[in-house]
Amino acid sequence: MTIPLLSGFHPDPSICRVGDDYYLATSTFEYFPGVPIFTSRDLVTWQQLGHALNRPSQLKVRTGLDNASGGIYAPTLRHHGGRFWMTTTNIHDVRDGHLIVHADDPAGPWSDPVYTAGLIGIDPDLAWDDEGHCYLTWSDVVRGGITTARVDPETGELLSEPTEIWRGTGGAHAEGPHLFRRGDWWYLLVAEGGTATGHMVTIARARDISGPFESNPANPILTHRSTSNPVQSTGHADLVELVDGSWAMVHLGTRPRGSFPKWHTNGRETFLVGIDWVDDWPVVVPDRFVVPEASQGFTDEFTGAALHHRWIAPGVDPSSFAFPTAWGLELRAGRSAESPETLHLLATRVLDLQWTASVKARGDVALTVRIDDAHQASVERVGEVVTARVVIGPADHVLAMRTDLDAEAELSIKAVPYGGAPGQRKGPDRLVLGADGDGGFVELASFDGRYISTEVAGGFTGRVVGVEALGGDAVVTRFAYSPS
Repeated sequence: MTIPLLSGFHPDPSICRVGDDYYLATSTFEYFPGVPIFTSRDLVTWQQLGHALNRPSQLKVRTGLDNASGGIYAPTLRHHGGRFWMTTTNIHDVRDGHLIVHADDPAGPWSDPVYTAGLIGIDPDLAWDDEGHCYLTWSDVVRGGITTARVDPETGELLSEPTEIWRGTGGAHAEGPHLFRRGDWWYLLVAEGGTATGHMVTIARARDISGPFESNPANPILTHRSTSNPVQSTGHADLVELVDGSWAMVHLGTRPRGSFPKWHTNGRETFLVGIDWVDDWPVVVPDRFVVPEASQGFTDEFTGAALHHRWIAPGVDPSSFAFPTAWGLELRAGRSAESPETLHLLATRVLDLQWTASVKARGDVALTVRIDDAHQASVERVGEVVTARVVIGPADHVLAMRTDLDAEAELSIKAVPYGGAPGQRKGPDRLVLGADGDGGFVELASFDGRYISTEVAGGFTGRVVGVEALGGDAVVTRFAYSPS
């Protein structure tokens, strides 16, 4: 399947079902709010309900290049005892242990977190046995394998000694564990190979939740390594039993483009495959589901009472600096025009491979596409001067400047096909920076999109696009995003 279930930077999916409804969560790293919660009735079209971590008392993230790809790692979303439970690791607070929150309604409010003190690692999972005992299972960065322990999810208290239950099949970085019961077997689903081109899904089973676990002879059950499949880095999966008794699996993947070695720009996205059971082992059916191509464009004039769920900010709560009003969005001052270090960027995930984003505002503002502070491009208006600027590592360069555009000219960024002659080495796309003039769109500059890709920037996120007030407050009257 080449169409993502959730496109754009939505990695590390975790899924559960309650009655006829499905619920899904993904990781968010340094962005606030954290851990979006989605729901679906048909498993292929999803609506966001909110975020599990949307208050400063629940989530601490930080701005700056040193904190890029920090914050919230892979979550697990489960339902037990009439409650929704979510556990994850905030890498900034990793020494406090994993955090656990709960809610009666997945739309919130979610509780303040409790921490599993002393359990150090990433990618925690929650599972309950027939006696109602809760087991937290995680990727143990100290021991190197997959470890489990009984905990009290209400308090985070450790109720048993941690026990290593599997080390995977030998692939690098055994992580992303999920324990679940089917029939007489307990299954342990794991990601191995690192979350890049070697990524894979492996599975083991045991009669008892504590093991010993035997590896599936057919492992890995999913990988696209060493193939020409347009979706790569497939791994970090979670399984769910459907209403009709069949099964499905969600997993992350990337869509690299361009000439060798290719680049992916939108981060790790969520995909869906079917599952058959053969001799009590899961077998992936790649083409069981048809995910529709949906229009993901929007126009926001910010006249509602609160920000839409799509809006996020790196390292800071967007509600602390962005205020919808009857006359538009009031943005408090962010970075200075000279600085590349984002302070108050109100952003949304880039969801498409070709797209256009534009902003209309009063005051000095920047429209920015970025992966982190060292890999970003922006169209900036300060006074009567409009500039196209790109930051690539230590290079911070103004590509073009205009002084003859309207003082409130709409600023735009476009991602378009790379173009060029057949056989020419190509990046994943071309980013075009510009603004509206008397005759319509005026291109200021364009450059190879590979410089704002994960392969160049590193880290675990993808492109976002957003607006920031430069030096002083500003008012945004319209932000539009559309696939091209």
